[in-house]
Amino acid sequence: MTSPISPHHRFFKYRVALLISITVIIPLGYAVRFSRGPAPEWFNDFFGSIAYEVFWILLVVLILPRVSQIRAAVAVCLATCGVEFLQLWTPPFLQAMRATLPGRLILGNHFTWSDFISYFVGSFLGWLWVRWLHFTCFRL
Repeated sequence: MTSPISPHHRFFKYRVALLISITVIIPLGYAVRFSRGPAPEWFNDFFGSIAYEVFWILLVVLILPRVSQIRAAVAVCLATCGVEFLQLWTPPFLQAMRATLPGRLILGNHFTWSDFISYFVGSFLGWLWVRWLHFTCFRL
């Protein structure tokens, strides 16, 4: 039996493709989220949230390559929706975490109903992407 990190393991190409996708989506998401160009702020938030959703789906599937892509997408969508609702709760320890850049990126800092749309769109696009990667990597 080959090691999961061996190039001969059946998941090796899939994991490499997922890792490459993650290395592309992170800077793309940051560039969109923090861009202060001509696009309105809602545009940056919307597409930044889509990239955030896709990133988490890619990460889950990278860690658990045998998981169903649809289950990963649904789980990530539910989790990020839960984190969005968590923004309504403002105890001091969460506020302290949200005051840091990593805390703000992961936990967010204010509840917005419109974020749910980008979570659903991002989950759908993330699911399509990992499904396509899986098909592409395993068809040979």
